[in-house]
Amino acid sequence: MRIILNRLCLVDRGCIGAVRFGWAAGRGVRAMAGATGDRDEPGARRQRLAAELRRARELAGISGRDLAQRIGISQSKVSRIEAAGAIPSLPEVTAWAEAVRASAKTRELLTVMTEAAFTEVHTHRAAMRSRAHVQDEVQELEARARVVRTFQPSVVPGLLQTAEYARRVFAFAELSYTEGGRTAAVAARLQRQTVLYEEDRRFDFLISEAALWWRPGPVKLLLAQLDRIASLSTLDNVSIGFVPYDRQAAVCPLHGFVIYGGHDGQEGDLDTFVTVEMVHAYLTVNDPHDVRLYQKQWSRLCQTAIFGEEAREFLAALGADLRTTAE
Repeated sequence: MRIILNRLCLVDRGCIGAVRFGWAAGRGVRAMAGATGDRDEPGARRQRLAAELRRARELAGISGRDLAQRIGISQSKVSRIEAAGAIPSLPEVTAWAEAVRASAKTRELLTVMTEAAFTEVHTHRAAMRSRAHVQDEVQELEARARVVRTFQPSVVPGLLQTAEYARRVFAFAELSYTEGGRTAAVAARLQRQTVLYEEDRRFDFLISEAALWWRPGPVKLLLAQLDRIASLSTLDNVSIGFVPYDRQAAVCPLHGFVIYGGHDGQEGDLDTFVTVEMVHAYLTVNDPHDVRLYQKQWSRLCQTAIFGEEAREFLAALGADLRTTAE
């Protein structure tokens, strides 16, 4: 039996909300809401919700302007919701349903669809069925955001990787890349990195010391990777911080994550969302409450991180230690 996740489910206790949601919704409504398993494309649940809300408004014969006035939001936000550019909150969807005098069944469906849209699960297996890699999808997310914040506890982030480091990372992947597919993935990852040179965008990275020591190849490979990080850290729109072993922890990070925000030029934009990559899939977290949890984790990680010249000196010392080890 498959259950739609409505909360991030990384450990057993995190599944309680999803189980509650799956049983409460009922099999028929869940099917209508688009519980299509790993067949969902990124944003598919959001698009289905947008289409259903637009259909309900049009059936009621209410204009977008009138609806906006009735539920207390701007007309532009109504347009963005119906275009799948923004996910409405559950109170907004409830008010929407009341304004269009939706039936009880439609209201239940809209509630289920809204909760499903807040956290989307995209399996790597499904994503690879029709393409050689998924780097283009990640590039689209980066292109839409004005601010991208990446935390990585175990590996150098993709936007900072050298070609050889990236090639080795893809070789470790559980996905069944063809030789041509792996080559294309490496090339696409390097192409993504051009966004770092767009001065109107902001890229912040936090990397654990463990991630800097992780070595997917010979020492010279890792030394080249450290040089690459040091070089990119000099860009005005790029901030790279490290979390050393010897700093007292302010948070217990369970996994890496990426926060995408500032779609309208403001860092606190309501469209801010988070992606989390796991072994079998990646999650897109849209719920404002859940997003705030990641923003809070980011702030606490920053408290123990080093930046700027101190970070570059730390990187140089690490490189010196590596050279000593290789001798």
